[in-house]
Amino acid sequence: MQDFSGKSVVVTGGLGALGGALVTTLVDRGATCYIPSRRPAPETQERPNVQIIGSIDLSDEASVVSFYENLPSLYASFHVAGGFSREPIEETTLEIFNQMYTRNAVTSFLSCREAVKQMRKTGEGGRIVNVIARPVLQPAGMSTSYDASKAAVAAMTRSLSEELASEDIFVNAVAPSIMNTPANVDAMPDADHSTWPSVESVAKAMADLGSPQNTVTRGALVPVYGLL
Repeated sequence: MQDFSGKSVVVTGGLGALGGALVTTLVDRGATCYIPSRRPAPETQERPNVQIIGSIDLSDEASVVSFYENLPSLYASFHVAGGFSREPIEETTLEIFNQMYTRNAVTSFLSCREAVKQMRKTGEGGRIVNVIARPVLQPAGMSTSYDASKAAVAAMTRSLSEELASEDIFVNAVAPSIMNTPANVDAMPDADHSTWPSVESVAKAMADLGSPQNTVTRGALVPVYGLL
């Protein structure tokens, strides 16, 4: 399947576990991927059709504007970058709450806004896929600041879907449960890891939503729970 052939896409958080799996999936489908990174860009770009753009702070408006403005014609933008914090409410400081809101909601908002600007320049529509979390759909407790920040992303997803539908810019989000990553396995060694969704399976769901072949699904908050 080469449904992204000739298309440029953005993957924020593209150097992480889920983002890396998504980049591999998209490149296999013909895409050219642009990855913003807080670190300086490597001197050599070793992967074909993958460009890492360094010194980008996704929570800084000017930085995000500059990153998107310097891209070639943009078709899809996948927003994986974010952060996690888990603590009971009495231990949740305002600083923690604001950090979660910035790392999840602000980064998604700025990326969505600038992606829309670039997609409108082409007049050919586009696709945006955000990442929320299972607790947004099924509250689990002990992560109020994180859940609230991801709920903001869910609300943005649905609102943008209605705003942009007439332009053939579809906006959706996936809601993963605990994913099978080395870090999560190390943190929960006694869990049944076979029930956790793999990053590859979640990446496939995201790529499908962001594909030109998706001509009907918009405004969806898609559970990607695996067997958990």
